[in-house]
This record gives sequence, C-alpha cells and structure tokens, in this order.
Amino acid sequence: MSAPSPGGGVAVADYVAAFAASPWAPLASLPPWRLPEQLGERVRGLIASLPADAYRIEHDVAVHRSATVEAGAMLKGPLIIGPRCFVAAGAYLRGGNWLDADCIVGPGAELKTSLMFAGSKLAHFNFVGDSILGGGVNLEAGAIVCNYRNERADKQVFVVLGGALVATGVSKFGALLGDGCRLGANAVVAPGAILAAGTVVGRAKLLDAEAPYR
Repeated sequence: MSAPSPGGGVAVADYVAAFAASPWAPLASLPPWRLPEQLGERVRGLIASLPADAYRIEHDVAVHRSATVEAGAMLKGPLIIGPRCFVAAGAYLRGGNWLDADCIVGPGAELKTSLMFAGSKLAHFNFVGDSILGGGVNLEAGAIVCNYRNERADKQVFVVLGGALVATGVSKFGALLGDGCRLGANAVVAPGAILAAGTVVGRAKLLDAEAPYR
C-alpha cells in the first residue's frame, strides 16, 4: 500500500467531460476523494452568487425555478438543485450537494455530500454518499454507492491506482462514476471506486475494487 501521489493520480476531468467548464473547475487539482469535503463551503459560496430571479433560495437551499420538488422531499442545505431537475417525495438530500441540470432523485433515494452532473438519475431507494457522478449516470432501483468501511477497524478508504492500493487519507469517499456509468438494480459499489465512463455494474452485483488486493 502506498501514500496518495500528488494530485491523487486521478483527474476528475478525465472521467467527467463537463467538469472543466463547471463551477468545480478551480478544484481540478484535487483528487476525487478530496472533493466531497469541500462541498459544504463551496456550495454556500455558489448560492451567494446565484441570480434570485432564477432560483428560489431559502436556508442554504437553492432550487431553480424550473425544477420540481415534490411535497415530502427533505432538503437540507447547503444544496443547489439546477434547472429542470426532479426531486421526488421521500427523497433525502443532505450534507452539501450540487445537482446540475436535468437530474433526478427519485422516491426513497438519499444523496449525501455529492456532485451530480447533468442528466444523472437515482431511480428510487438508492443511497449515494461522498461521491462524484458524471453526466448521464443512471442508478436503477436499490443500487447503492457506499461511502464508509463499516466492516473493518481501519476506516480509511483506499483506491486502486496502477495496480496498487493507494491510501486516500479520508474515512468517507464513495465513488467517482464517469459519464454514462450505469448501476443495475440492487448493485453495490464499495467505497473507493473509480469507474471509467460507460462502466456498467450488473444487477445485484458487488463491485469492491480493492478486494483482490487484500
């Protein structure tokens, strides 16, 4: 196992095409596992710059006026919900989140401290924590992106880079899901996943990238 390399050895922009033109571009030098810890403060800063005529803003929650948030959704700031997004009844968003345009968070889905780029969808009964979802990512019902190694004493998350386990220095990180990734119903992605654009995880499958190295 090795310590993190400078910049983490992973450029988010190589996985998410829209990253370089997004409000998150100034953080391009950070590895993906360091982005979630920036979200709270950064989302608050972005909210302060949003036009009031385009967003409804209240208590660190900004919802674009073209977005739909059903009654019964739980929204906890800091949070930005972009144009034409849909958040269903029973959805739970907390811990600092940013949703780009045309995203969906379905009924019973929980999103915690994450970025969702345009057109990404959590169908229903999903959990995604401390993660980056590229454009057009789709999670079928029950698919989970875990963010914490509850099963072991050492909670540090490791990622696989160049065929070796690399320590991230963080205890909470879910995944970087590149553009167009798809997770089938009841799929589980263990903490520390770095998935190339277009990756498919089949229904009821477990993807634990570090398992072969333990």
